[in-house]
Amino acid sequence: MKVIITSDKSNGSKKGFEIFEKSIANGAKVIGLATGSTPVALYQEWVKSDMDTSNLTSINLDEYVGLAPDNDQSYHYFMQKYLFNEKPFKKTYVPDGIKAIKDPEGASDDYNKIIAENPIDIQLLGIGRNGHIAFNEPGTSFDSVTHEVKLTDNTIKANSRFFDNIDDVPKTAICMGIANIMSAKEIVVMAFGDNKADAVAKMVEGPVTEDVPASVLQQHQNVTVIVDQAAASKLSAKYQK
Repeated sequence: MKVIITSDKSNGSKKGFEIFEKSIANGAKVIGLATGSTPVALYQEWVKSDMDTSNLTSINLDEYVGLAPDNDQSYHYFMQKYLFNEKPFKKTYVPDGIKAIKDPEGASDDYNKIIAENPIDIQLLGIGRNGHIAFNEPGTSFDSVTHEVKLTDNTIKANSRFFDNIDDVPKTAICMGIANIMSAKEIVVMAFGDNKADAVAKMVEGPVTEDVPASVLQQHQNVTVIVDQAAASKLSAKYQK
């Protein structure tokens, strides 16, 4: 696990984009993407670049159950807004939040098949304050594949800032499992701010445990963690050089 400490989120996002740019230049064709506030600045760097994305396939981590692609709080909509409208990909995949209303197992199986048919070359991740990756909360099996997730009260509260009312936040999501994430050939994790410092330290240096889902990344052969100084503040001295 390689740790890169930058001065701030802007520089961290630029460094993250450079890694994706290099990976794609070296032949990566299937890109695992994330949503939320953390990757927005990286996507802005992507949009500003002259990269041709017309031969790339993207696979997103998750989607809320019950939100249609044209709902402005769906992750389909998020990706169109921040990246795909300006940088169209050859093919883009996000879990089907509408099919999942009545058939979450079918929607999950469909997505597992997509991932199997399109092995991910490089995956982007954020990390939650409790160490979750995607919507895989503490206690999720490291062997898990795409599944329906009941969102915790803390996750609903954290995501409520994107909605008019906390009651509008969906209570479940379809989410890539930890085994799906670990199948990517390369993984980039970004985290910024002191509220992520504890989770970052546990991810990088804590015991590998399902109580901290991100800790499993210690077992992956090619992970880069990009953090600002605040998010790195609880790492040991060897990372502070």
